[in-house]
Amino acid sequence: MTPEQVETLLLDDLPDEATRKRFRKIFARLATGHPFLEANSKYRSFDVSNVSFSQCYACNDIAIWIYDRMVYPVRGEAPLPNPDLPDDIRADYDEASTILELSPRGAAALLRLGIQKLCAHLLGEGGRSVDADIAALVKRGLDARVQQALDVVRVVGNNAVHRGQIDLRDDRATAEKLFGLVNLIAEIEITQRKHIAEMYAALPEGALKAIEKRDGK
Repeated sequence: MTPEQVETLLLDDLPDEATRKRFRKIFARLATGHPFLEANSKYRSFDVSNVSFSQCYACNDIAIWIYDRMVYPVRGEAPLPNPDLPDDIRADYDEASTILELSPRGAAALLRLGIQKLCAHLLGEGGRSVDADIAALVKRGLDARVQQALDVVRVVGNNAVHRGQIDLRDDRATAEKLFGLVNLIAEIEITQRKHIAEMYAALPEGALKAIEKRDGK
């Protein structure tokens, strides 16, 4: 079951809307495929020792440790993903990280796919190719630094790489560049914009009205 399918569940056999809402929330968390902590559980079959859970302060995701070794999520040697990456792109990034050592080419292909999805996310529509997406994003005022980063993606390894395609010339160095580019694009186009919007929204109402008046809104 996907998170989208959870939203369509009727759950008519449950007594009230509050209960249905609670169960939909549980099903949605299960559908992510990620572990999570449930407070005040009344059911326990056995105790588990030498296993620890931690929760990230930045993204709130759960990590599972056996003694001093993190076993979930599986991490390669890639840098941690930007916490503001959309979930589907984060999944591609995480998978690429887990296979970087064994298959740099596969990791690079996943990252190209993730970058294509990231372009579509920024455009608000499905992309055709990195080149076409760059052109469309530039028309919308794309940050020049991100444009340069996307041009690097377009030409690194292969001048005509398609989304998800494995290029036999890709190597570990190429994959490592792509990890950095995914995070760079997300930082500039998602994280920085989010932080600025949050700071602007926190301005006093009088200041916001004065700005709107100044700008003729």
